[in-house]
Amino acid sequence: MKALVARLDSFGDVLLAGPAVRAVAARADHVTLLCGPRGAPAARLLPGVDEVLVWDAPWGGFAPPDVSREDIDALVERIDADTALVLTSFHQSPLPTALVLRLAGVRYIAADSVDYPGSLLDLRHRRAPHAHEAEAALGLAEAAGFPRPDDGRLRVHPPPPADGLTGPGPYVVLHPGASVPARAWSPGRCAEAVRELAAAGHRVLVTGGPDERALTAHVAGAHGTDLGGRTEASELAAVLAGASVVVTGNTAPAHLAAAVGTPVVSLFAPVVPAERWRPYGVPYVLLGDQDAPCADSRARDCPVPGHPCLNTVTATDVAAAVEKLLGEA
Repeated sequence: MKALVARLDSFGDVLLAGPAVRAVAARADHVTLLCGPRGAPAARLLPGVDEVLVWDAPWGGFAPPDVSREDIDALVERIDADTALVLTSFHQSPLPTALVLRLAGVRYIAADSVDYPGSLLDLRHRRAPHAHEAEAALGLAEAAGFPRPDDGRLRVHPPPPADGLTGPGPYVVLHPGASVPARAWSPGRCAEAVRELAAAGHRVLVTGGPDERALTAHVAGAHGTDLGGRTEASELAAVLAGASVVVTGNTAPAHLAAAVGTPVVSLFAPVVPAERWRPYGVPYVLLGDQDAPCADSRARDCPVPGHPCLNTVTATDVAAAVEKLLGEA
């Protein structure tokens, strides 16, 4: 059986699809993961994936491309699968993707859908209310005939050693950036946390992407080690795997930390529900006002002046959460 799993969203979303991908891989001869450009680096980290097919869908992402018949025809020609799962977030429709897969000749297509699918889906599944995104994907896989083969936690291929980046000895990672501004703790608060953690005797590494070098340099200051722009996906996985605790917002490194088994202090803005997107399968402490006015708004920019849901969290709160997780370990 040739199977395809579609998850067209971001890096973290693809990581959360990992347990469902492993369930499919346990019964399929070949697994293709269809993902968007932002999710592709995560797709290449997942066990069970034989082929990564990258496509920028007009119905996904923050800056989707225009609809192009030529582009869709080219994708249809590349798809070679008998069975497909279309994984989406709870607020998304799988039907546009299902239409493309049907045009490609996929015979059996399963997805969670609240909309009438016509002939686009063979299995119209209803996810369990309030299910975490990873659990929802596993629920769909099981309903489609792919029971979970293991504990269902997030996983990636073992990353390479990162000693050259991290140096010797224990450390805490602080990742100040976020995929959308509404989910980020303020740079000032992040810098305060680095100073407070360093004063408590922790070595602090500050991570970020190539476009976040100014942010990571500011946050690291004189008390942390700035790794901004120095880690591709596998290297970041290695850095997070070696950390005692990771401090980050609701963004990809939270899920990557969970995938390598590292506890997380989660600075969680409630613009999306924590029950669906919190760190999965590892010890964590959730910080942030989950009843703030922005709750469940899916806002990309904070709609409340001062970003109070996160900026009421102090560096002392973060330091205490780090100590709590270290004590539990």
